[in-house]
Amino acid sequence: MPGPFPDFPKLIKGALIEFSERFIGPIPNIIIFQFNPETLSRSFEVWQPPAPEDAAAAGEAATPRPPPRAQPEDPPESFTLSLKLDAHDVIDGPGARPQAALVGVADRIAAMEMLLYPEPDSSLLGGLLGSVSVSIGAGGVSASAGAAAGTHRERRVPVVLFAWGPGRIVPVRLTSFAVEEQAFSNLLYPIRAKVSIGLKVLSDAEFTGDSFPEDIARAAFRFTRKQKEVLAAANLVGSVGDLGGVLPF
Repeated sequence: MPGPFPDFPKLIKGALIEFSERFIGPIPNIIIFQFNPETLSRSFEVWQPPAPEDAAAAGEAATPRPPPRAQPEDPPESFTLSLKLDAHDVIDGPGARPQAALVGVADRIAAMEMLLYPEPDSSLLGGLLGSVSVSIGAGGVSASAGAAAGTHRERRVPVVLFAWGPGRIVPVRLTSFAVEEQAFSNLLYPIRAKVSIGLKVLSDAEFTGDSFPEDIARAAFRFTRKQKEVLAAANLVGSVGDLGGVLPF
């Protein structure tokens, strides 16, 4: 049965998509925004050549001043946004979340917080199974023994995509995270909160591995970059006729 407003377009919600093996393998953990933020701030870092005194302090030889249009790499892009979370909207109704009646919005806050933490050496399920095997004498290897055997690997945060409609899906790293918990349940779980997030876009060149999450990250960056180029070209088509009204020569 159609809803009360069948002609209204379906609202696309933003999301953070984590590709991590911390849970049960490389299954994406999709954190859909309950309410799209009203504003989204974007900024770019413009490349600046090092000052001569900085080069001298670093023991480097003075280099010729670069031309004014020099840009050795793409300008890093960043986003800042604030998300509103409210458990009352998801306790009942079609989009109800059963756990909301117990933990409020704590589960969604925790899912976003985990994007800041390095991935473990094994998934949550794998770690539990390993603990069981050790407890029953199945020859499991402890974490300390694995480290002693030289199995230590560099710890990294998971691959995360910021999805903001079909025209903007980019790999990001969280650069700031702040939570304002505004109301609480009887068990002191937050039932309403505001989460402020800073994100830095990671380019395809920053993913050098051959894992599935890194393949997805590279593809997402290139897809969004191509869309930006197409939109810029569309503006070019519409602006050719305006040239005479801007330049007096």
